[in-house]
Amino acid sequence: MSLEGRLALVSGASRGVGKAIALSLASNGADVAVNYTSNAEAAEETVAEIRALGRKANAYQADVASFEDDQSMVEKIVTEMGPVSILVHNAGVASKGRSVLKTDHEELAKVVGVHAFAAHYLSQLVIPSMRTTERGDIIVISSVASKSLGANGAPYNMGKAALEAFAITLSKEEKRNNIRVNIVAPGLVETDMGKRLIRATQGVEDIRSLDKHMPFGRVCQPEDIANVICFLVSPANSYVTGERIYVNGGD
Repeated sequence: MSLEGRLALVSGASRGVGKAIALSLASNGADVAVNYTSNAEAAEETVAEIRALGRKANAYQADVASFEDDQSMVEKIVTEMGPVSILVHNAGVASKGRSVLKTDHEELAKVVGVHAFAAHYLSQLVIPSMRTTERGDIIVISSVASKSLGANGAPYNMGKAALEAFAITLSKEEKRNNIRVNIVAPGLVETDMGKRLIRATQGVEDIRSLDKHMPFGRVCQPEDIANVICFLVSPANSYVTGERIYVNGGD
């Protein structure tokens, strides 16, 4: 699944699932532009680990929900590192677990913006350079929440539903340009966000205490998500686009 000669932009790549994706892409030969919002130190740690694998990497700060930030970031990446042939929109933010009646309009705008608007912005900005490469891939990270659409999470549910609608639309537009667009939708993953979620919803302090209740005897790991993405953007995938792949152990 060699990704030699390709440049990936991974949003929200300073930690968690985004970091695992960036490292996995690099381990398969890709150079990586590491996007982060505020934690520069963590982003530079990710960059250092990628460079230790023998790949090129730089960190780029941007609030992906801001078109102006994204425009500046993509221009810098293309100038400094070359055309982007892999975009993984991983950056995300959780909603606060409130009912529709109690949800603040600013929270709604922020959550939907980070998930859905950002994917549109980033794709629109990278596609011109992506079209100049031999192959392009865009992956958006959604969630099983788009299937269950549970109560007290309207901003997150709306953000992920809109994100998936965007990705499927884009896949139909760009297949003629040899760009594949796919959705990866995890369930509970052992990340900081996952730990906060189960602490808030179930009162569980140790996420690994759930292992015995999970498919295959363990909580999903960030690397499980990264492995699926590496397949989707690799030469091993020549004919899959416009698809949603759930990574939740079949639950």
